[in-house]
Amino acid sequence: MKRILSAQVAEQKTSTVKMAGWVNGRRDHGGLIFIDMRDHTGLTQLVFKPEDKDLFAAAESLRDEYVIEVEGVVLERDDSLKNSNIVSGGVEIEVQSMELLNAAETPPFQVSGAQNVNEDTRLKHRYIDLRRPKMQHMLAKRAEFYSYMRRYMEEQDFIEVSTPILANSSPEGARDFIVPSRLHQGSFYALPQAPQQFKQLLMVGGIPRYYQMAACFRDEDPRSDRLYGEFYQLDLEMSFVQDGEEVRSTMDPLITRLVTDFADKSVLGGEIPRITYKEAMDRYGSDKPDLRYGLELVDLSGIAKTCSFGVFSSAVEKGGVVKALAAPADFTRKQIDQLTDKAKELGAGGLPYMSMKDGQLSSSIAKFFSDDELQGIAEAMSLKEGDTVLFGADKAAVVNRVLGGLRSHLGDALDLKDSSVVSLLWIVDFPFYEKDDKTGQLDFGHNPFSMPKGGRAALAAENKEEIIADQYDMVMNGYEICSGGVRNHQPETMYEVFGVLGYDRDYVESRFGGMLSAFKYGAPPHAGCAYGLDRMFMVLMDEDNIREVVAFPKNGSGVDLLMQAPSTLESTQLKELGIRKS
Repeated sequence: MKRILSAQVAEQKTSTVKMAGWVNGRRDHGGLIFIDMRDHTGLTQLVFKPEDKDLFAAAESLRDEYVIEVEGVVLERDDSLKNSNIVSGGVEIEVQSMELLNAAETPPFQVSGAQNVNEDTRLKHRYIDLRRPKMQHMLAKRAEFYSYMRRYMEEQDFIEVSTPILANSSPEGARDFIVPSRLHQGSFYALPQAPQQFKQLLMVGGIPRYYQMAACFRDEDPRSDRLYGEFYQLDLEMSFVQDGEEVRSTMDPLITRLVTDFADKSVLGGEIPRITYKEAMDRYGSDKPDLRYGLELVDLSGIAKTCSFGVFSSAVEKGGVVKALAAPADFTRKQIDQLTDKAKELGAGGLPYMSMKDGQLSSSIAKFFSDDELQGIAEAMSLKEGDTVLFGADKAAVVNRVLGGLRSHLGDALDLKDSSVVSLLWIVDFPFYEKDDKTGQLDFGHNPFSMPKGGRAALAAENKEEIIADQYDMVMNGYEICSGGVRNHQPETMYEVFGVLGYDRDYVESRFGGMLSAFKYGAPPHAGCAYGLDRMFMVLMDEDNIREVVAFPKNGSGVDLLMQAPSTLESTQLKELGIRKS
């Protein structure tokens, strides 16, 4: 007899069926025993009657998470006993035979109540946690997510190619995971932060369009939206492309359909806008803004420079800016104090504010402004009754960071984020070089493999921070989900790109010799991007913790509690690798 699933039971009324699963719960009711049996499609109620003493005794011995297989007749429940909350809630199985496939110790937590269990406990016993309906659904949806993308990529004539995991170290902006070589002691492999060099070599090798669901490894601190250690991305590259818009327009339909067809949500505005990096920072204080709500930053430097409030006027006089955002809320003193603490965490010295009440702006700093200046602020910000204006005064970078962070915080605090809508946008025209905040030294703004807009000639600019890279990011609901660019496929341009930062040709050859050598043999212009699959899936599934959408994640400290990794190695293993214990 073919075994069926819980999702199929309702269609089998009066039939004899075979099923298998885990005991989810047991109830003894006046001579009858009811067992809720769980499989990956749901629950089915089993009924054991006392007429068969051996079978009834076996049912009495069952405990939660025992693994069983049963045969029985599917019967319709009385109307008063039907459970509309489960697929099989209109029927039950009167059990005629049962086999205990495996007993189980008392689990450290109940599958049905795992959401209230400490995360580390759940991750240590992930095999139990995965039995939860939510996790079963999540993994099934993730498989569907992958299938959807593969179908699209194949329809667009992309070829799936697997690239090496043992590779060389490269500057992708994060720390590498290093693997010592046994055969070449003293030398090391690096796990790839991304298949960047390999996919560019595929373009040189004549592959017209490449993609893969690539495993990537970065030794970065974990966050709620970033996994520790390993993550997956939809990696792609297109040859004979000199304009990033060709890549963006190729991928827009896929992402739009993932939102509308896969996740059953709507795309904000129905299309994906393009916003320059400068505009994003000026208007939202972030290069990954969530556009589902307003709270745009307004530059008030022109008004502030003439006011009597020294904090503002002096900031403008020193070359800084005064900006503000208007929150649609009349905050209490306690709430203002909490926002001030948040602003200080983001790098502000404080958080000046004004409230719009009875048609006038008022606060402890309002007295330093003339009536015309206050009116100018109200008009510039289109203030409404009850709005609170939050100010930032400092260097532009500091003000953008502080107000941008407050904007994101208020989006959550004021419940301005509609979960049924997805905000998608491309951020374009990133600065090629930026000064490091800590060292003051010039460094790559994104990565060294992109082409400067204007080509090699653009590198001659006197102010290197004005050089624009042909790079682009896609943002989804305030999360960066994609990064890409038009690649630098010319050796001489590559040498000069690094030369701006003081690296000589020997350094470039030592780090990227293989790729540069390939470029000398006729590299076509090419461009591509990579989508962070874990993060994108997290957003589409309305999760705020990325560890909830992965089968076996590390915890918030980067530890695999299930497999006890990282762990120490035996002395013999270290000796084989030529490594000594310190």
